[in-house]
Amino acid sequence: MYPSTTNPPVGERTRWALVAVLAANMLVDALEVSATLVALPAVGADLGAGAAGLQWLVSGFAAGFGGLLLLGGRLVEGLGRRRVFLAALLVFAAASLAGALTDSLAALTATRVLKGCCVALTAPTGLAIITSAVPEGAARRRAVSLYSLFGATGFCAGLLLSGLFTGAGWRWTLAFPAPVALLLLAAGARLVPRDVRDSGVGATGVRGGGVRGPGRYAAVCGAALTGAVLLLVYGLAHLAGPGREPARAAAAFAGAALLGAVFVAAERRSPRPLVPPVLLRHGPLVRSALGAAALNGSYVGFLLVASLHLRETGRSPWQTALVFLPAAAPLALSALHSARIAVRLGPARAVAAGAVLAPLGYALYPRAPDADPRWTVLLPATACVGAALALAFTALHLQATGAVPARLQGAAGGLYQTFVQAGAALTAAPVAALYTVGRAPALCLVTVIGAAGACVALGGLAPAARAAAAPPPPNHP
Repeated sequence: MYPSTTNPPVGERTRWALVAVLAANMLVDALEVSATLVALPAVGADLGAGAAGLQWLVSGFAAGFGGLLLLGGRLVEGLGRRRVFLAALLVFAAASLAGALTDSLAALTATRVLKGCCVALTAPTGLAIITSAVPEGAARRRAVSLYSLFGATGFCAGLLLSGLFTGAGWRWTLAFPAPVALLLLAAGARLVPRDVRDSGVGATGVRGGGVRGPGRYAAVCGAALTGAVLLLVYGLAHLAGPGREPARAAAAFAGAALLGAVFVAAERRSPRPLVPPVLLRHGPLVRSALGAAALNGSYVGFLLVASLHLRETGRSPWQTALVFLPAAAPLALSALHSARIAVRLGPARAVAAGAVLAPLGYALYPRAPDADPRWTVLLPATACVGAALALAFTALHLQATGAVPARLQGAAGGLYQTFVQAGAALTAAPVAALYTVGRAPALCLVTVIGAAGACVALGGLAPAARAAAAPPPPNHP
């Protein structure tokens, strides 16, 4: 999604070492959410936090991730991929260590927001580095497939590692990404090639001429978007449950609306808006972004409820991780073939099938207060959710960006991913608030959000069928 810049040639052996480093970083980025979900009950028990407070560790990360994605492209464009990638890795490591050492839920939440911002820079920048360092053709396809595979398996890896580390203490779960990130930083400093902006030589040939900021309007837009999402999360967290405070919720929503107005005003005045207006009129992109937001949001909300419930019934972190595997493993196992599956079924049909399976899985999860979460009871629910992600997630991305002109692909990808992360951030807060009332209301909200995504997906079947049946445009000389 980030702009292309010219890199010097990279040797074959160095090139694949670079791909390995970037793919490993993608794995670390992906495991952040799953590892934290398993550790949440242990964090709450140690810091005296309930579900409403713990959800910030999930929603804060997603808000930082989604809020900075659009601005991140401009940062990379102005400062260079190498500089941004390495700086984000260093901050990520520091935030991981700080989060593991703090005894304050507020400070821990701040580190989660900061880590989300870092991942918003390292994940797409790593892909951009691969596409410039690896020649087009079979080699690049293998490199991108490896990168995507590590991203898909990261969630499963996070479950297993968190199950292992949280048994010894939740601080180990939050700390273990720090040394890994530092190792990747050391390797990246040797392997990530410099581009024109990294060397500080601009188009005029004057050193330092290529280093510039993201632009005043872009910086305002990025800050306003991140702040608006965080305020929306705060407001939603105070709408229900014992922590219900309508006055605070209203003030947060008013602040979010104000920041939203600032974002829109800055976008309109900017000569290069972060979101080109034409994308907001692109039906498949908007429909896919909304569907992906509902799918990712309901998925994270479902795992949040299940994590808290399993801990209440005496399950260990390791047992919780194993219960979650069927909901995560199908996406990892199908990662190398997901695009082929989506094309074979048709993206719209694959999305619709996944979007219908997800709320079915949520509905199958036990709701009775005294329900015994045995493996045989939970497996149908988690298996349905896992199959839903395997079918729909890649298909949604293909559907979102497939018909977008090449010059707008980067902006479209950024907008789509922003919706994906915002869905998780804005769902976790009300789900956690309802969980303090009871598991059934929280699961009902998760199911409703999943069903709304299914309605969006099913509504896209007819336009997709008409587009497939339409005759090709005439060829003009």
